[in-house]
Amino acid sequence: MIAPARETTSATWRALGTGVRLVVNGGDIDLARAAVQDVLDAVDRAYSRFRPDSEIVGLNGRPGATVTVSPLLADAIGAALAVAERTNGAVDPTVGRAMRAIGYDVDFERIGSDAGSVEVRLEPIPGWRAVDLSRARREVRLRPGVELDLGSTGKALAADLAAAAAHDALGTGVLVSLGGDIATAGRAPEGGWRILVAEDSETPTDTPGEVIAIAGGAVATSSTTVRRWRRGGRTVHHLIDPRTGAPTDSTWRTASVAAPTCVDANGAATAAIVLGADAVTWLGHAGYPARLVATSGSVTRLNGWPELIDPSPPV
Repeated sequence: MIAPARETTSATWRALGTGVRLVVNGGDIDLARAAVQDVLDAVDRAYSRFRPDSEIVGLNGRPGATVTVSPLLADAIGAALAVAERTNGAVDPTVGRAMRAIGYDVDFERIGSDAGSVEVRLEPIPGWRAVDLSRARREVRLRPGVELDLGSTGKALAADLAAAAAHDALGTGVLVSLGGDIATAGRAPEGGWRILVAEDSETPTDTPGEVIAIAGGAVATSSTTVRRWRRGGRTVHHLIDPRTGAPTDSTWRTASVAAPTCVDANGAATAAIVLGADAVTWLGHAGYPARLVATSGSVTRLNGWPELIDPSPPV
């Protein structure tokens, strides 16, 4: 959640099944919003799992075929594969079938309450190496059994692209938040971008909590406490452990990471949840500043995570 400074203006709306918040440090907010919306519309058409005419749905329906894709989808798949490699497969884009198996087969806002008679089926994860991508030719081949889901890194990439587009349109500082994935571009307001670190991206900005400030870059938060639903009499959530094909049972309920790009931050935050106790060592090697909240509520801060600047609600 972003706590706007006095010289900034902001707008909020919903897109891609999540909350969008745009903050500009001077300039025309409507012009910036139009630039952001253009990016989000393109992302929706390219790699939404929830619209039958999206590129990724068509790609998932052609296993074994070599398919030429748009530059945006090629970049999104490339970003997902790079994150998978950096995280040693802890964040894997081939979880599509597993996501559908636990009931995440429609936009989250349309998931019903409990479908008590539905059996939760756990699906094996093919693994990111089952995706062949040629960035130069924009060609993708999915091996049989592979179904891509770019929900994690794809949303983060959308935040990075949207922030860059709004900055290009205005020439001033901008911040874009997509459901907890926060990207910035251009000059920050005096004192930096003030961010309320919360488990739920829908938390109002005047809620008491930990407020940090960043001069640039990105912050992303992953959590098992939101996007939860019931299937077959059990509670499930959206973070899949590729090692099991099941929602991860983690040491951490929430991970927040700061990094140069939102793709980097999101990948590291999601990996931290999946890796559990091993996340501290992994993040130490990666060097990303991070804040981990254990299931007990205890907080671990790593690698120079930004200091708390104000324990009171932001203004």
